[in-house]
Amino acid sequence: MLNTFSSVRQYLKFDLTRVVIDNIVFKLHYRWTFVMLLVATLLITSRQYIGEHIQCISDGVIAPVINTFCFFTPTFTVVRDQNHTAFRPGSEPPGIGHYDPDKDTIKRHAYYQWVPFVLFFQALCFYVPHFLWKKWEGGRVKALVFGLRMVGLTRYLKNDSLRIGKLNIPSMAEAEERIKDIRRTMIDRMRLNQSWGAHLVFAEVLNLVNLLLQITWTNRFLGGQFLSLGPKALKNRWSDELSILDIVFPKVTKCRFHKFGASGSIQDHDTLCVMALNIMNEKIYTILWFWYSFLLVVTVLGLVWRLLTLFFYRNVTFTRWSLYWAKPGRLDDNELSAVIDKCNFSNWMFLFFLRTNLSEFLFKKVIYHLASEFPNPDHDNDINAYREAPPAASKSRYPDISSLDTVDSPLLHLRHPATPTSGAVTPSLGVQGPTTSEMAKLPV
Repeated sequence: MLNTFSSVRQYLKFDLTRVVIDNIVFKLHYRWTFVMLLVATLLITSRQYIGEHIQCISDGVIAPVINTFCFFTPTFTVVRDQNHTAFRPGSEPPGIGHYDPDKDTIKRHAYYQWVPFVLFFQALCFYVPHFLWKKWEGGRVKALVFGLRMVGLTRYLKNDSLRIGKLNIPSMAEAEERIKDIRRTMIDRMRLNQSWGAHLVFAEVLNLVNLLLQITWTNRFLGGQFLSLGPKALKNRWSDELSILDIVFPKVTKCRFHKFGASGSIQDHDTLCVMALNIMNEKIYTILWFWYSFLLVVTVLGLVWRLLTLFFYRNVTFTRWSLYWAKPGRLDDNELSAVIDKCNFSNWMFLFFLRTNLSEFLFKKVIYHLASEFPNPDHDNDINAYREAPPAASKSRYPDISSLDTVDSPLLHLRHPATPTSGAVTPSLGVQGPTTSEMAKLPV
């Protein structure tokens, strides 16, 4: 049995090194729903659990022939024998009785031939938004944070790095270099990161659209019975009424097979077919009804959360609680305010995923450096304007930059040559600082 589901085992692994680029709602679509539909497909196509999909009873026709014929051609039930008044508990299966082609209305059942194909295609549909988002995201978050999940232990390693299995704990020097990379990337992408957040929102909306399409498609696939399948199944479970599951997924159906007799006349064989496949189908689609209902509610709530982030991402309190939800930890409000004031929504989402993947120790250092050097969207070098501005009477929203460490000091020497740091030589009056175009070429 385990060998049957080995193909989906890779999607259920818990990997500590996996970089997070989405939220739990997204994972419910492309991981849990995707896996559920793949497992359902494997169950339907595996005969070791339900035996032969169909077995028909007929006199004068070889069993394999009639079984194959009735599986490939739609079987049917008599509508007259499927109503609640004609059903008696303990009697023959509903829809089975005398059939007069001139008077009786029949209901044909052909969906069971397509169930594994439909389930597999739906699984692919639930994976498409995640696939698109990974293409649009481009591995940017992973390139910055990969290998830094356990960097909180770096303070204890100091100059030594440590590798435990797949986990790599960098040394303090390596961590400082990675902080430089993260800061430079955030600054470089300040103006180029406009569509990053829009792609994420589009992918999340696409999840909802896809879910609604799958519910509608499944309802049409089951003859309009899927939308009310769950409540009716629960109601009929505790009563003697004819179950909706016996109507949508009949266990015994009728099939007509014609062949030429010995004298050349056509013989009509009216056969009964046991649909063992429908035992599995009814359980799969009942579970899917409850899962889709839960997923729809969670997806709508996820989009409500996304709307809140769109409207309130510049609010310091909202950002602080959002980052705490991503991963618990305390941040300095002044530094956080200095950063988010200069962020658009895409930059804010990038910071959110950085917080999700980084430890509190490392993320605090990232926020500190960004608060000191993050450019203003409307100005090239807002930090220099801040340094030249006279002291304000009220408490400044910007962090104190007098104690910047060596990670930032080279950048400040280049970007503000007229302001000497301690131990630096004051440039002569004849020497001019770099122009704006020259500064744009400098490495950040």
